[in-house]
Amino acid sequence: MTVPAGRRITRRNMLARGITHCEIFDARGSANRTMLGTSGVTRRKVLRTLAVLGGLGIVGSMPGAASVARAQGHLANLGPEEPVESTMKRLFGGRPIGDGASSITIDLPLIAENGAVVPVTVEWSGPMAPQRYVKSIYIVSDKNRRPLNAKFNLTPAVGLAYVGTNLRLGESTDVRAVIEMNDGTLLQAKRAVKVTVGGCGG
Repeated sequence: MTVPAGRRITRRNMLARGITHCEIFDARGSANRTMLGTSGVTRRKVLRTLAVLGGLGIVGSMPGAASVARAQGHLANLGPEEPVESTMKRLFGGRPIGDGASSITIDLPLIAENGAVVPVTVEWSGPMAPQRYVKSIYIVSDKNRRPLNAKFNLTPAVGLAYVGTNLRLGESTDVRAVIEMNDGTLLQAKRAVKVTVGGCGG
């Protein structure tokens, strides 16, 4: 789906496309938008509930609570910059990432005159069937201070694994699209973009 210039990407039309979760990050790693599913659950509501349960001493006894706390602590201890190798390890661990150049199309300018707004779209050519579909699409800019630009979670209802956003790039860099299938398979494609004026500021 192509979103016309000036049209807002709303929670309703993303959910209608089968996109259940979308996180957009700037070059410093700050999340600009998080969209969740139709249940009405938001990050604020989850944190508020966990705070109440923690005060009652319940969270610590919940299954999986310790692993969640460890993961959050690991992310909280990240420095102001993170190399792309560390980002990839944090996101995917040691899982192998296959070459997806034949099935993943990344569309972005070869030369970006303004690094603050660099449009990009990512499309996977395969079908979105319940048995095999794209679960998530990650967009990573290798030389950004925080390389992860965006993550989209999809369902088979989307029909077509196609997403788009604007990147904020500080300098010329490779941009990766990493696709995670519902069976855990990872595929990757890259495109280089030359930035004439960086968009990250100080």
